[in-house]
Amino acid sequence: MTRPVRYALRLVSLAVALGLWQLLTSRDIDVWLRFSQFPTVTDVARTFADRLAGPDYWTDLTDSLTRILSGFLLAAVLGVATGVLVARSRLAEDLLGPVLEVVRPIPAIALVPVAILLFPSNEQGIVFITCVAAFFPVLVSTRHAVRALAPVWEEAVRTMGGGRWRVLGSVVLPGALPGVFGGLSVGIGVSWICVISAEMISGQYGVGYRTWQDYTVVDYPGVFVGMVTIGALGWLTSTTVELLGRRLTHWLPRTSYVPTAARPKPARAAGAAVSPAGAAVPEDTRAQPEEARDEHLVRD
Repeated sequence: MTRPVRYALRLVSLAVALGLWQLLTSRDIDVWLRFSQFPTVTDVARTFADRLAGPDYWTDLTDSLTRILSGFLLAAVLGVATGVLVARSRLAEDLLGPVLEVVRPIPAIALVPVAILLFPSNEQGIVFITCVAAFFPVLVSTRHAVRALAPVWEEAVRTMGGGRWRVLGSVVLPGALPGVFGGLSVGIGVSWICVISAEMISGQYGVGYRTWQDYTVVDYPGVFVGMVTIGALGWLTSTTVELLGRRLTHWLPRTSYVPTAARPKPARAAGAAVSPAGAAVPEDTRAQPEEARDEHLVRD
């Protein structure tokens, strides 16, 4: 399937979803679910256009992006550093591991009272909650990625005279990058959930604060404008993280899906056997013992 066709399918799916939303809400259909209480797509679009023309929308957008980027970047640095440290040092694992495992199950949004008591301003508290939300996915992914590295790579660097920092820079960090960006991709999504919730509870500006204010004054089109804005910002930031991860891990082999029916079948030579995987095995190779077939691996 070509890329233009895939993009067309995505646009069609989005158009179908919007069309279904417009149909159910404009017809006031109530079949267990009360779509008559929802604003129509045209109502939301009209309110969205009005918000774009005013300064408050852009102020809220700037505040939310500042909070999410500050907390997420801080969590990325701390999460990667702590994950590598815990994975590479038994002392660090014994000292930090119990504390981290006790704190990790606590939802970040439950730390709002702690942030209010701990920080002198709500702004710093929201950044703290955002940082905590992204910290643990990055930490866990980095830790598992570092521990999954093959020891032979580190041994090869040490054999060539490389020290601890050389191993860290040429083996540990590059090898763990796919896992690190997996944690970052999860962390940015969790960060948006928590920053919006924190803005609803203790914020003064931001997309989450404005969405909650619209709900309190029964401005449902405004609520949906906030929801659409949150979804678009979340998609934009997560896509940026994924694209950055692909750029930094360009050395990884990229595979594309090929249907089984379209895969070419290997030619079967005369007198050849077929392995369980379907590949042809020559007769002379099949007849040789395993030691003879692997003899080339130990030759000088």
